[in-house]
Amino acid sequence: MEADRLRATIASAQAGSAEAYERLLDAYGRRLYGYFFRATGKHHDAEDLLGELMLRLVRQLGKYDHRGRFEPWLFRIAANLIRDRIRRRKSKPTAVSLSAENDGGEALGDKLPASHDPVNGSLVSAEMSKELHEALQSLDDMTREIILLRFFGQMSFKELAETFQCPLGTVLARVHRGLKALRRIMAKDDEGTSNQPV
Repeated sequence: MEADRLRATIASAQAGSAEAYERLLDAYGRRLYGYFFRATGKHHDAEDLLGELMLRLVRQLGKYDHRGRFEPWLFRIAANLIRDRIRRRKSKPTAVSLSAENDGGEALGDKLPASHDPVNGSLVSAEMSKELHEALQSLDDMTREIILLRFFGQMSFKELAETFQCPLGTVLARVHRGLKALRRIMAKDDEGTSNQPV
């Protein structure tokens, strides 16, 4: 949505227009749903989170400062919802897609060690998805959220810096360290399973 139209839509929504909220959902709903789905691995959770986001949007849109960019503000709310959901379900593993690409054509699976079993590719992919979810849970909250938003929320590094209200260098460092930690954890898991007797 172009900037002038977005400002007008936000102003209408702040004035109470249900139609304006629908336009915001049309503009951002698909990306938000994809982000929620990839973070939770479940369609019904993604739908629930999108509904919760819309409720929060109705309650919090009046606090939105037009000087800041809307998208990072909106995705900060989404990240907070996911953080809350993850805390509530910390012990329950969910699937994470390795092949979904962000706008830059990057897929998280491309950043991790390759699977060594082409014969059982789908099984390995499902196991790797579970391992990735577990590895993501081992990261601190902010790093995990930055990686999820970068690869599944399709946010640029600049947008991430705005969303988390931190310097661009901090975002770049967290992505670098987070991916390095994920590679290390996934490689260690891969070594541990490849040495086990069949």
